Amino acid sequence: MTDPLERLRAICLSLPETTERLSHGEPTWFVRDRKTFVTYADHHHDDRVAFWCAAQPGTQEALVAQDPGRFFRPPYVGHRGWLGVWLDVTVDWAEIAEIVTDAYRQVAPKGLVAQLDQ
Repeated sequence: MTDPLERLRAICLSLPETTERLSHGEPTWFVRDRKTFVTYADHHHDDRVAFWCAAQPGTQEALVAQDPGRFFRPPYVGHRGWLGVWLDVTVDWAEIAEIVTDAYRQVAPKGLVAQLDQ
């Protein structure tokens, strides 16, 4: 399997005013360099590759129940409703782009979210 980091990075950085820096040793993407919306998890707590992202209330529970082979409750941020997405399985990159964009919408200011809808 090839490292999915570059594809995830491209999706995250395509969103308005997004920056990347290491946080807790992992590539992490921020809106206006302040609010985290996605963090990469490369064997962070296990032998798996994934990312964690902000999610709308109820999304984590619904997706984990629907497909626990692809989604999980991540450590540290799972109690806040964040979604874990495995990247070491067959990945639908269009779906990943939607999940990442939804995560962005959760933390971005309204003006930036409006740019997505233009």
